[in-house]
Amino acid sequence: MTLDELRSLNPKEIGDWPLPVQMALLVLVFVLVLVGGYFYLWSDQMQALNDGIAQEDQLKSQFIEKKKKAINLDAYKQQLLEIQQSFGALLKQLPSKSEMETLLTEVNQAGVGRGLQFELFKPGTENKTSELAELPIEIKIGGSYHDLAAFVSDVARLSRIVTLSNIQLTAGKDPDNLMMQAVAKTYRSLDEAEIEAMHQAEFAAKKKKN
Repeated sequence: MTLDELRSLNPKEIGDWPLPVQMALLVLVFVLVLVGGYFYLWSDQMQALNDGIAQEDQLKSQFIEKKKKAINLDAYKQQLLEIQQSFGALLKQLPSKSEMETLLTEVNQAGVGRGLQFELFKPGTENKTSELAELPIEIKIGGSYHDLAAFVSDVARLSRIVTLSNIQLTAGKDPDNLMMQAVAKTYRSLDEAEIEAMHQAEFAAKKKKN
């Protein structure tokens, strides 16, 4: 069929059109219906389906992860118990507020007992956390290398936890002696009043954020 013959077809007399033209028109209408249905109806449903599939995958992953945790729950509880016991043992090594003065005396005596000369022994400001308080002490002490090493060893063997950091060694006035500068840090447990005050401060800070 030529183009002129197609143009001569009367839209009001579709039933009289040649069969091939009617079939072509039917296919065209079918395609238009499919395209229109996709854009106006099925596209949203396909997007919802894709979102559902993605959510299903995410939920499956979450389920598998939670299942693994549930299977290992007893092991996690045992690990937590061991950590709490270890932490509790460490806390017992910390002096109370009333024992801090004795501990500072022990650190001082560890140096004096080795014949060392303190040029500086200055406790700083306590830094408190929810569990303990850290007290830095600036020290400057002079003596032989052997005596200074013995002092460090004595401090490490104290019954309470004391650490030395920022250690610097310089030559002293006496060529046989050295000058050691360091920060000794010791820790103490908080008393009930301090713990309560810390908890109230944390609660107030969270409430302020909210």
